[in-house]
Amino acid sequence: MALNELIDRRNKNNATGEMSMIDHLEALRWHVVRAVIAIVICGIACFIFIDPLMDYVIFGPLNKGFVTYDWLCALSQKILNSDTLCLPPPDVQMQTTTFGGQFISSITIAFVSGFIIAFPYVLWELWKFIKPALTRDEIKNTRGAVAFVTFFFLLGVAFGFFLMAPFTFSFLSNYKVGTMHLIETKPVLNDYIDNLVDITVGCGLAFQLPVISYVLTRMGLITPSFLKDYRKYAYVALLVIAAVITPSPDWMSQMIVVLPLILLYEFSIFIARRATKKTEEKEREEWS
Repeated sequence: MALNELIDRRNKNNATGEMSMIDHLEALRWHVVRAVIAIVICGIACFIFIDPLMDYVIFGPLNKGFVTYDWLCALSQKILNSDTLCLPPPDVQMQTTTFGGQFISSITIAFVSGFIIAFPYVLWELWKFIKPALTRDEIKNTRGAVAFVTFFFLLGVAFGFFLMAPFTFSFLSNYKVGTMHLIETKPVLNDYIDNLVDITVGCGLAFQLPVISYVLTRMGLITPSFLKDYRKYAYVALLVIAAVITPSPDWMSQMIVVLPLILLYEFSIFIARRATKKTEEKEREEWS
C-alpha cells in the first residue's frame, strides 16, 4: 500500500474529518520518533551490559561449550552412534585493525540488540499508524498481526543464532586451502559481527515467509496451488542452501538445517490455504 493511498484511506475512515498531508506526516513522524526512542533506550541498556552480552551471547558460537555444539554432539552419539555432528568449534583469535574498532563494534552490537528487543514495540507503532486506514473487516483479518510477525521474527533470530551461526562459523573457520596449512585464519572483529548480524537478522526476516504468504494470498498475487506446484523447486533450493552451509556431507547434518526451512514452507502453504478460504467465504457472503 503506497503512502498516498494509505493517507487517503486514513482520511476516509477518520471520523473527525479530513486531515491534511502535513497532519498525516506529523502523525507518522511521532510514531517513528517513539519507535526510535524505544530502540535507543534498549540499545543503551544493552551497551551498559556490553561485557556479559559479548561474552555469553555474541561470542557464544565461538565458545567450545556453546549449547549447540554440546546438543548436536549428544544427539549424534545417541541416534547415530557416531561423532558425525560433533562440530569442531571455531579456533580463531580475532583482531581489530583500528583504535576504535572494539568501541564501534560494541555500539553496533548494542543497537542491533536494542532493535531486536524493541522489535515488537516498533511493529506496534507501525500498526497504530496503519490501523486508521483499514476497514473493520481488514482490522478483523489482521488481528494478532503484531504478535504473529514478532513470533516468527524472534523464531528466525533464534534459528540463525543457535543453528545457522554455529554451522557457518565452524565450517568457515576450519576450512583450509591446500595441504601445507600455511594460512592461519585471523578474522577482524567487525567481520565476525557483520556475519553474525547478517545471519541472525537475515533469518528473522526470512522467517516472515508465512506472513508474506498470507498477505500475497489475500492480495490475489499467489495461491496455495502455486506454492504447491513450486514446492519441489523450493525444496531443491533449500537443500542447496543446507549443503553449502553445513560442514559435513552426510545427510543428517544437512537435514537438521533444512528441516525447519521445509516446515516453514509447508506452514506458508497452510496459511495461504486459510487466507484463500477466508476470501472465498467473504465473496459468498457478499453475493448471498
